[in-house]
Amino acid sequence: MTAYSPDLNVARRAADLARAAEETVDVLVIGGGITGTGVALDAASRGLSVTLLEADDLAFGTSRFSSKLVHGGLRYLATGDVATAKESALERHLLMTVIAPHLIRPLGQLMPFAVGVTAAQRAAGVAGMAMGDLLRMRARTPRTVLPGPRLVSARAAHDLVPALDRRGLRGGMLSYDGQLVDDARLVVTVARTAAALGARILTRVRARGLRSDGAIAADALTGETLDIRARSVINATGVWAGTLDESITMRPSRGTHIVLDAADLGHPSAALTIPHEGSISRYVFALPQQSGRVIVGLTDEDAPGAVPRIATPTEGEICFLLTTLNRVLAEPIGRERVRGAFAGLRPLVDTGADSTADISRRHLVAVSDAGFVNVLGGKLTTYRRMAEDAVDLAAHVSGLNAAPSRTASLRLTDTAPKRSRPGSDADGAVPREQVEFAVRAEGAMTVADILDRRTRVGLVEADRERARVTTEALLAEVLADLG
Repeated sequence: MTAYSPDLNVARRAADLARAAEETVDVLVIGGGITGTGVALDAASRGLSVTLLEADDLAFGTSRFSSKLVHGGLRYLATGDVATAKESALERHLLMTVIAPHLIRPLGQLMPFAVGVTAAQRAAGVAGMAMGDLLRMRARTPRTVLPGPRLVSARAAHDLVPALDRRGLRGGMLSYDGQLVDDARLVVTVARTAAALGARILTRVRARGLRSDGAIAADALTGETLDIRARSVINATGVWAGTLDESITMRPSRGTHIVLDAADLGHPSAALTIPHEGSISRYVFALPQQSGRVIVGLTDEDAPGAVPRIATPTEGEICFLLTTLNRVLAEPIGRERVRGAFAGLRPLVDTGADSTADISRRHLVAVSDAGFVNVLGGKLTTYRRMAEDAVDLAAHVSGLNAAPSRTASLRLTDTAPKRSRPGSDADGAVPREQVEFAVRAEGAMTVADILDRRTRVGLVEADRERARVTTEALLAEVLADLG
């Protein structure tokens, strides 16, 4: 197989765009989130020629607004969806041991036996974590990668999360899951790995209409209209899938997180798992990040109507997350200490369920009436399996000569510079090395690409504003050097 550079930049984009307008490829992928980039990688690794079109930037939509967990499906066990839990545990195993061990670390998750957690919730949590460990063993994930669950004392629980209320604390249950360094970075890394196998990754090219043998698209930078031809087409646009296939009815669910300083929770070394009041199957998580922040989430609210370009958290959701978190803390965290908030829309397929919480997270792959393939639903952890199924179907329908999928044993590229803590410099500046790499190798073209999707400084608006001017200057210099 021919070796290509993994680097994505404006020069490569221009060359690949010109070729895409002239040639017929095996697979045209629409969407540059984790599903679309996963499809591009799967197809390219099978020896197929691939073009991917993304209307904005890589990881622009739902993929950058996750809880940043690669999880084994505890919630799915709690709702009886054992098949999804098994699939999640297996994909987590592959990600943590073969595909991306450099992007994921084990994270302890503590369910505190606190006054605000009932006996029924404690019992359900213990049982669920024990069942989750059985799935870990079934997937053959070693304990050196993910330690097994265990009961911990009140003192140990408080040591893990110093902000816990000691009064009435009776210890807790500690289990482990996988945590991404960053979800947007995973998307970009998958895209770069696909590019190293010859895939054309074209951002800021919007598909206006799909057909079985291609798409009409527009270059957002020039306004030029393009007719992209392909032997098969895969729609991986998530919550926007219905805009390209009117037969699809999506039912987006909004998942909101808030951002706190780690100091507000005493710099925890484990995440908190807090059951919703009155529930044994739904949780709020307080997840420490390597950036010196803690993200707290998440909600599951119907988001009817037109799909926004970027979802907006509601004040009610922010207050709900704080209220749930404060049930187990010694000192409540006030609204004024929330540093930022973000929301993503889950791409759920409408099944007529009463609540989005009742809709299965299993993915759906099907051929549209127009002859292209839709890949719908699913979640970040199982992106690889979604991509494999989508390419399998596209190859079958279009008669492509595709080798079997090999992404279960394909390690993602590992050439990115070490990320510094967002806003850690006195002036909030992003290090020049990171700006240069984002532009020369990760396809970044704007300040927003760098701050919101390559470094994640933008999760806290104050940090974003401090970094903006310096980043604009650095970006201009690097783009000028590229010519």
